[in-house]
Amino acid sequence: MSEFTNVSIVKKANVYFGGNVSSRTIRFADGSLKTLGFMLPGEYLFNTADKELMEIIDGDLDVLLPETDEWQKVTAGDSFYVPANAAFTVKIHTPTDYCCSFIK
Repeated sequence: MSEFTNVSIVKKANVYFGGNVSSRTIRFADGSLKTLGFMLPGEYLFNTADKELMEIIDGDLDVLLPETDEWQKVTAGDSFYVPANAAFTVKIHTPTDYCCSFIK
């Protein structure tokens, strides 16, 4: 899906890591949430509350998912899941555009 319809967007950005990662929250009529974001090159540790689906729209990164010690290469068009109540690390190699879906 390249476009969302009938949504509300929170105007205030979510800004992390000194501005190197930012996103905007999108609310859907059914109550579900997504964020559309952008990450600059660097290494970042994230924590989850809900299960997440990370879809990489553009960019190049490696991800270290919970309960593994092997980095996974991820590029434009790829996606990965992160379990709820977990931490994961990303190494961003090129500016990366992403969509994160929160799964309840």
